[in-house]
Amino acid sequence: MKFRLKNITSRRAFVIYVIASILITVTSVYILSNLITDLTEKSNEDMAQRNFIKKQEFLSQELSKFLEQEKRIQHVLQISSASNLDNNLQLLSSLQTNNKLIIHNWFQINENVIHYGDNEISEETKKEIKDFLFQNKNKQHISIVLPQGKEWVWRIYFNLISANNTMVRYGYDIDLGLLHTYISKIDKTASNYAFVFDKKGTCVYHPEAAFIGKNIFKVSSFQASDTIFTKKQDFAKRITMSEFLKLDVIRFTKKLDVKNSNWFVCVNFPKIFVDENVAQIKKYSTLIYSITTVMLLLIFYLFSYANRRAYREKGIVIEEKNRLLVENEKIIKEKALIQLQQLKEQMNPHFLFNSLNSLYMLMGSDVKVAQKFTLNLSRIYRYLIDPPEKNIVPLKDELLFIEKYMFLQQTRFKEELFFSIEIQDETALEKYIPYLAFQTVVENAIKHNNATQESPLTTKILIQSDQVIISNNLQKKSTAEPSTKFGLNYLKSIYNYYSKSKFETSEKDGSFVCILPLLSIHS
Repeated sequence: MKFRLKNITSRRAFVIYVIASILITVTSVYILSNLITDLTEKSNEDMAQRNFIKKQEFLSQELSKFLEQEKRIQHVLQISSASNLDNNLQLLSSLQTNNKLIIHNWFQINENVIHYGDNEISEETKKEIKDFLFQNKNKQHISIVLPQGKEWVWRIYFNLISANNTMVRYGYDIDLGLLHTYISKIDKTASNYAFVFDKKGTCVYHPEAAFIGKNIFKVSSFQASDTIFTKKQDFAKRITMSEFLKLDVIRFTKKLDVKNSNWFVCVNFPKIFVDENVAQIKKYSTLIYSITTVMLLLIFYLFSYANRRAYREKGIVIEEKNRLLVENEKIIKEKALIQLQQLKEQMNPHFLFNSLNSLYMLMGSDVKVAQKFTLNLSRIYRYLIDPPEKNIVPLKDELLFIEKYMFLQQTRFKEELFFSIEIQDETALEKYIPYLAFQTVVENAIKHNNATQESPLTTKILIQSDQVIISNNLQKKSTAEPSTKFGLNYLKSIYNYYSKSKFETSEKDGSFVCILPLLSIHS
């Protein structure tokens, strides 16, 4: 009786303990879900800010490249004499016209005649440039955006004076339409969009070309006050309606780091993407919370139902668990050893050293073969450094690899090594074979056999419907290298994993023969 009462009391205590555990776990999951949501929101904001900085730096670097001509002119001014300065500047101006984005450039030495880099420049444009130089003859640097016909240009102008008081006035115009196309092609930064504008609001760059030259303060919700920053941070951030995407965006604004310009960059992130990410996390968090609750209740029900049975089987379960843990550790260890050894074999320094030596010799004798040799070597190492997860590959991929590998070997050994492939059944090319199976067998043949012009080493690959037969004539080295048999053991382990027992190697009639069964993998 006392035992029964004690058992009932123990069960009640156990039930209370399980219920308390469920409540604590459910509460913890609920709190954790909310924390995950909050962290996601903060992470999205941080990511947007990082991408904003990345985009701003990209545009600053690209636009600053167009200012490098001033350094070149300054250098020419330092090294030139009065007699050759004009010719040197004309040469530099002519070189600059090769840049398709620059549509006009010109220079003037002291108050002499104006030289134009573009011979096709119109008289109207020449007059406009003369007026510009007259109006700005006392200014050192100018970087402005102005209309030119139906197009808009970015005009860069600077005034330099040498040590002997020679003055050079130099300027050039960059077509903003062509600049838009150029930046759109090379921009590999995050999936957001940005536009650049000056202090007056004139749009210098925009992913929509129609906005170039327009006042961004008038065509969008952007305001001049958005270019005023606080002391704590040098950028502004707000949520507004995009003039381009027609939806709410998170907008970052910052002064653009381009010398002699008072420009700003505005980077925009669609708010819907951020909201969708947070909504997805909330959805998954709620789902996790619900599933956890249901699972805990189900576990409680099943645990109560199987309480007695669990005590009886507890010892068996523990023993089986320990056994599985030991086996699992053994498998992991063996796999790690195989992968490590495989990596060592793939990156064999002797093979690379010999290949580079061969390439060096070819470069002086046969450039075309050297080019092909280099291409094959790069493709071999690309194949080696990206092994498949299941250590098997399509037969056609392995054939392409061994052809490139043997090309390198035959280039090195020339008439000492012969290699051939015979395909009896084309359908076999769609089947699978262990990764590096051909290389393993062929490399063993080269490693353990002599190869001379009088007695070349001949290797043949015969592809049949269900297997591949690789054979080579036996010419064993008198001082053979020690064999680890890692390659053949590796192949054997792969075939054992896929329950293939027909893998075999043998020596008969003066030949070494290796039979590789083909694998049919069904998705």
